Amino acid sequence: MKGLYCRAAESDAEPRFVIRETTLPDVLGDHEVRVKVKACGLSPLDFKMIQEVGIQRDLLPVGREVAGVVLKVGSKVTFFQPEDEVVGVLPLDSPCSGLCELVDVDEYFLVQKPEKLSWVSVAAALRDGVCAYTALHTHARMAAGHTLLVLDGASPFGLMCIQLACYHGLKVLATSHSPQQQTFLEQLRPSVARVIPVHSGSDPLSVVLEETGGLGVDIVVDSEVRLHEDEEEGEERKLLPHKHDIISVLGVGGHWVTSHKNLQLDPPDCRLLHLKSASVSFLNPEVWTASAAQQGRYLHILKDIVEKMSAGVLRPQTEEAVPLYEATVAMETVQRHHRKKAVVQL
Repeated sequence: MKGLYCRAAESDAEPRFVIRETTLPDVLGDHEVRVKVKACGLSPLDFKMIQEVGIQRDLLPVGREVAGVVLKVGSKVTFFQPEDEVVGVLPLDSPCSGLCELVDVDEYFLVQKPEKLSWVSVAAALRDGVCAYTALHTHARMAAGHTLLVLDGASPFGLMCIQLACYHGLKVLATSHSPQQQTFLEQLRPSVARVIPVHSGSDPLSVVLEETGGLGVDIVVDSEVRLHEDEEEGEERKLLPHKHDIISVLGVGGHWVTSHKNLQLDPPDCRLLHLKSASVSFLNPEVWTASAAQQGRYLHILKDIVEKMSAGVLRPQTEEAVPLYEATVAMETVQRHHRKKAVVQL
């Protein structure tokens, strides 16, 4: 049985992704489930986090969002039986690659897959769904009547945030980074009340103040942010919002949920947050599987995501599945362009 693994690069060299033979133990753990993988979503590896949590391996398994069929269960498993269709995210320290034919995973990381959902769609969207739930429910405590600004709304994560917020009765504003993204977001109306085309020079601050009567938004969710005005890292980076602009669009008591790992706030930024009694939360998509403190809540989130996808409330962008023999190239692209997604059909 073969799986996809990553040989972490030294210094600034790009990581290498390789196919390696792997085997599973003959005996399952008491609470483990053996799953025949049907589809696996690919997301970029965060090497710094892996190192910080103490995972030291020569080869890191690749592919963690899996969907498949249960073949065998451990002696104390209570949630599943053979032939059940399941979906879940392998934990950060899992020794198994999700691109193997079979994987062993603890039952507490899986939920039942509704029959209506395809293997590919659920594997492609599960991680973004978890991120959207964590940002809007756990951090921002969204409620009906709130106003939400989604930066880069046409991204897979941004789309999940828009749909989830619309379902709960929020007014949604979103930025676009290209004419194609602007057209896509405008087709989502009335889910998106206003599209802000930052690629054509629109100022998010003036648009947000116009839409909110000068009050600002209750929640801002970003996928990346600029720390300095003079950052010069290509055209794509120039479209990212500056941290001070984000704070400026927040209303009193607002919440900023950021994906930026190394956010640095200057004293004027902190002063402005203090004046608005606003808060900043860091979105770490690994927090649920890295800690078992709220495992029941995590499973509830997973179950709610797949049920809303089955009901059509959450409609992720369709990802074209790639065959297993193209997995290495697909993962290299995902790792290089962190906002891209890929899903492999086994």
